[in-house]
Amino acid sequence: VCTQQELLPCKYFLETLLFQLLGLSIATLSTVTHYGLHFTLISNVSLDSNAYRVIHHTAFYFGICLSMTLILAALLSSAATVRESQCLTAMGFFCFALAFCGLIPAACWRYTHSTEVEDSMMDVYDFVYEEVRRNTSSFRRHELTAIHEAFLCCGKHSPFGDTINVENKTCPPGQVHDERQDCLQEIQDFLKKHMDFVFSLLGIAIGFTVYGMVLTSFLWFSIHFSSNLYRKGKYILR
Repeated sequence: VCTQQELLPCKYFLETLLFQLLGLSIATLSTVTHYGLHFTLISNVSLDSNAYRVIHHTAFYFGICLSMTLILAALLSSAATVRESQCLTAMGFFCFALAFCGLIPAACWRYTHSTEVEDSMMDVYDFVYEEVRRNTSSFRRHELTAIHEAFLCCGKHSPFGDTINVENKTCPPGQVHDERQDCLQEIQDFLKKHMDFVFSLLGIAIGFTVYGMVLTSFLWFSIHFSSNLYRKGKYILR
């Protein structure tokens, strides 16, 4: 419970808590994307010439670094509010600015390369499927079966001839190949939903980082000019 005199620092504490939750959300999404079954299957079977594996690892490390930056900025802002430290406030502002400088290129890359992730993921499936169709690798057959089970799909429409033999060997029992279960379409739909969620979270993070920069700037000037600081050095959250 905050008293009237503690209203300003309490407000900062609640807002920095939101930044910490945002950072944890980004870290959780990055971990799910990196270690999720659908993504790890495709990453493990992709070739070095395919861009998906690079995108897969880059997205994970970027997300973790971004979440750590936001959490650090929130902690610095909280400490700056308690100790009324201009130095800590400036460091918090720098962390928010650093996160903003990373978010803008990421959002631009997603906008300008809107289909690159989907295309690279479907290229991996195409490669594995054609390897199995040509019977060049029994190991690829196990990989294709795992993909079918993960995405709950069965084969694809191929212009190179009959695919019934491939699907009978690799599709889960009881599944019937039809247009709704085409794996290329299922992969595209799954990844589109996931990327839309990622893009939405990026937009929220950009808005919060801008607000964080404004908040820390206001806090710095408040400390500097000693305005609205009723209990200097004694702000507590009860």
